[in-house]
Amino acid sequence: MSPDREALSRLVLEVVSCRRCPRLVAWREQTAVEKRAAFASEDYWAKPLPGFGDPAAAVFVLGLAPAAHGGNRTGRIFTGDRSGDWLFAALWRAAFANQPTSVTREDGLSLRDCYIAAAVRCAPPANRPTPAERDNCLPYLVRELELLPAVRVIVCLGSFAWDAALRTMLASGLTLPRPRPKFGHGAEAQLGRFTLLGCYHPSQQNTFTGKLTEPMLDQVFARAKALAS
Repeated sequence: MSPDREALSRLVLEVVSCRRCPRLVAWREQTAVEKRAAFASEDYWAKPLPGFGDPAAAVFVLGLAPAAHGGNRTGRIFTGDRSGDWLFAALWRAAFANQPTSVTREDGLSLRDCYIAAAVRCAPPANRPTPAERDNCLPYLVRELELLPAVRVIVCLGSFAWDAALRTMLASGLTLPRPRPKFGHGAEAQLGRFTLLGCYHPSQQNTFTGKLTEPMLDQVFARAKALAS
């Protein structure tokens, strides 16, 4: 079954124009005015972020939300922030990306057999979306996965993404096993056509402390590739 590229394009436009969450709208737009000094000359995206990547992907990478001065600035999830530095380098080492870095939407990054999105599409204050904001974004993820029929593996970056993936499975009509699958680095859960694969988020809090290392990240994507093949 081929991906419906026109429907994906329509979903992108719908996501980008979304204003469902007043707190997030206010924060993303405020951040675009109160810029970091290093980015003072840049025009911030300051809108929700759609997913991006290969529409025929078997591997789907799910993050938490855009960074205020990362994706909210550049207009692409994980592009232009420290977490993305780790993620894209790992995707490149695993041959999912054509280059190890991503700093702007126009930097030539291309993904192969991989698609990336966030559970929450707008940058949240303190990187903490509310339950209502999380739920407002859930239908976008449900529809995204419906429009990506080749996806077999969902790499969940952190417990928030893991929980969002489980909620998405429920909203898609799947029954969760009991006990409910728990997040952990390297955890796996089979749900319908999907295998959820847990991975610590490549945040500075995790990478600076050594909770997540490059070999650990590489092992996750090697496992994702094996599960998808």
